[in-house]
Amino acid sequence: MERYKEIERDIIKKYRKEIWSRFVKAVQDYKLIEEGDKIMVCISGGKDSFLLAKCVQELQRHGRFKFDAEYVVMDPGYTETNRNNIISLGEILNIPIKIFESDIFNIVYDIENSPCYLCARMRRGYLYSKAQELGCNKIALGHHFDDVIETTLLSMFYGSELKTMMPKLHSDNFEGLELIRPLYYVREADIIAWKNNNNLNFLNCACKFTEECSLDKEDKSKRLEIKKLIKDLKKKNPNVDMNIFTSMSNVNLNCVLEYKKGDKKYSFLDEYDNKKEDK
Repeated sequence: MERYKEIERDIIKKYRKEIWSRFVKAVQDYKLIEEGDKIMVCISGGKDSFLLAKCVQELQRHGRFKFDAEYVVMDPGYTETNRNNIISLGEILNIPIKIFESDIFNIVYDIENSPCYLCARMRRGYLYSKAQELGCNKIALGHHFDDVIETTLLSMFYGSELKTMMPKLHSDNFEGLELIRPLYYVREADIIAWKNNNNLNFLNCACKFTEECSLDKEDKSKRLEIKKLIKDLKKKNPNVDMNIFTSMSNVNLNCVLEYKKGDKKYSFLDEYDNKKEDK
């Protein structure tokens, strides 16, 4: 059996419960992939996006409905080594990747304030433009369960806002395009287990900035702080991560001071006296 077939079989058989079933459930629960879609699967070179690509491939081959997919790598200025590694991984995994170039790294390299924020915004814009060029109506990203709960806590602790990473979003600037996250239910630990079981060496980070960062600086990132916090909390409550995730589907607006919907803000005081009269 060729290596890529063994890797595919692992997703369907060995990690069926942890990866494949959760992938399919997210697709079904949130209607992420539907009949007639044309999806641009974005591959960064990391474990998450390559697993996403394999899952989409399997659904495309064996699913109950037909859809098309393009497997795209945007090269924002990778080193030759990293670019070649991505190409090699595509060949190993039998993913027909298409690479297109941009000069994002060169543009943001000398910016002192928030280069990562600007880089992320520019990358998103390039990807949406490419999706339109390819005639796609959806863009698939490899964010997983852990990304969702970490983003939820980051918004609370550092953004003073209660919100989460959504399973799908309509684009504000590119009409007809939708962003989807089919690995929404898949845990990072299971992705790592799949990677290690198949001896796959994905890119950890191909960014020019983090290539030059020390490990000490990386450890100080807010997301790593949140990862550590959740890990510590799970020692006392193994379900804490799922509780964080479920809480965003179980919001009690009767016990919220204020909330926003669109551009309008609502306060509990708006109906407070009316509720007293109803009693």
